[in-house]
Amino acid sequence: MAKVITVKEAAELFQDHMTVGTAVFGLAGWPEEIAFAVERRFLETGHPNNITHVHAAGAGDWVGRGEEVWAHDGLMTRFIGSHAGSSPGLFKKISENKIMAWNLPLGTMLQVFHESGRKAPGILSKTGLGTFIDPRYDGGKLNPLTKEKGEDLVEYVPDFFGEEYLFYKAWPLDIGLMRGTTADENGNITCEKEALNLEMLSVAQAAKANGGIVIAQVETLAKAGSLNPKLVKVPGIYVDYIVIAENPENIMQTQGTKFNRSFCGQVRVPLGSSMAPLPLDEKKIMVRRAAMEVKPGFKANCGIGTPTYMGNVMAEEGCDHMITMISESGSIGGIPGGGRDFGAHWNIEASCDQGDHFSFFDGGGLDLGVFGLSEVDKDGNVNTSLLNGKIMGVGGFANIAATAKYAVFVGTFTAGGIECKVEDGKMIIVTEGKFKKFVDQCPQLTFNAEQSLKRGNHILFITERCVIERTLEGMVLKEIAPGIDLKTQILDQMGFEPIIPEGGPKLMDPAIFQPQWGKLKNLMEMK
Repeated sequence: MAKVITVKEAAELFQDHMTVGTAVFGLAGWPEEIAFAVERRFLETGHPNNITHVHAAGAGDWVGRGEEVWAHDGLMTRFIGSHAGSSPGLFKKISENKIMAWNLPLGTMLQVFHESGRKAPGILSKTGLGTFIDPRYDGGKLNPLTKEKGEDLVEYVPDFFGEEYLFYKAWPLDIGLMRGTTADENGNITCEKEALNLEMLSVAQAAKANGGIVIAQVETLAKAGSLNPKLVKVPGIYVDYIVIAENPENIMQTQGTKFNRSFCGQVRVPLGSSMAPLPLDEKKIMVRRAAMEVKPGFKANCGIGTPTYMGNVMAEEGCDHMITMISESGSIGGIPGGGRDFGAHWNIEASCDQGDHFSFFDGGGLDLGVFGLSEVDKDGNVNTSLLNGKIMGVGGFANIAATAKYAVFVGTFTAGGIECKVEDGKMIIVTEGKFKKFVDQCPQLTFNAEQSLKRGNHILFITERCVIERTLEGMVLKEIAPGIDLKTQILDQMGFEPIIPEGGPKLMDPAIFQPQWGKLKNLMEMK
């Protein structure tokens, strides 16, 4: 039977040099009251110190909540995760070479958690081959301190049954940390108010297999045997300690929402009541053009930022029922939340464990992946993890972009102060960006185009002014927007020369530059 303890008692379970694994996605699943208590104990006593924090998805809100509270000198000295960009204080420590840090793919980390539950030494995966995660490059190590003193968490395997792989080593957990909604007296955990299931069970099993402990923060304690067994996400046999949260302000369903009943499937809301039409700007143009790649029945994933508007465009066009939107968080169906609600879905149809989700992705089950366009080189390789010296992290991108049958990248053609407007059916560049996004060579590879093409996948780059396709021949400039000058506004703004088809690039469909589009459904039905 799990023991109910206070947050102060929970904090005292954290010892120096422990490795703590957390099931988290932004602030979803983050046990904030326990985290605050650990911080208070450290500030008062200097303990625990030299903690290693391991989490698959990001654990911050871009402002200051989440694992930020552990980013004190000496408290957390090692970070293993897929994303650090949402934790600016942590990012600063990593950039200042004060914390050892490894950046590994989200899906692969989830799979390592799962395999750790049976004491496996790690997993083989093709994810990360030819990128900065590959030990032939950086091995996922984010700063000089880690490269000098940190162990290798990834090994290159040149020949395993005739194919090359990466081997990701397991990291033994001393504490498995998680958050649910309700616990009964036996420690069974349910998540009825949570937007996401995450990898709670895998983290719990990984900790127990290593002789560690599992601590769960919940809102409510229920009588033993009173919970619906079908709703139990973590059985009590894995849970050692339960903490009852006292302050509702410390429970966030997403980075930006305290509680939305639609996110956890309690109600279905009319989409018109929650989603305003998007303004006619460069983002809408790019997402409309990306939507033209969609076929009925597609299973699609949209990354953070501009890609999240795909759901809005599909809904505006009355086509949202024709595809299934899937987020890496485990959310399936409905319309993905944007901005700080990323990972949650309006009118969600199903929610599976995050790790199981990535098995589907890695197996090539995803038809379409729409991602942000940050930096692209002459070979179609993409850098999303190190931008202008700022460490963002690979997140689920490395898994999803490499395996999606259609990998579509959307973003403005340049960066740094770019201003655009749509006027009279034309794209007008009011102020050009200071930085080129299409460069000769990326400083870090997060997506290897050659590896994707070997799988038979399609790669497309969609901007407000043109469309470029990475083919076996190279980077081909396929389409140009109405109102755009080929030489001054495209070729002169690139760090390499693309292939231009005979006769020049085609015109992007003028209809997508109009206030009302209304053609998407017909386009999809014709495919």
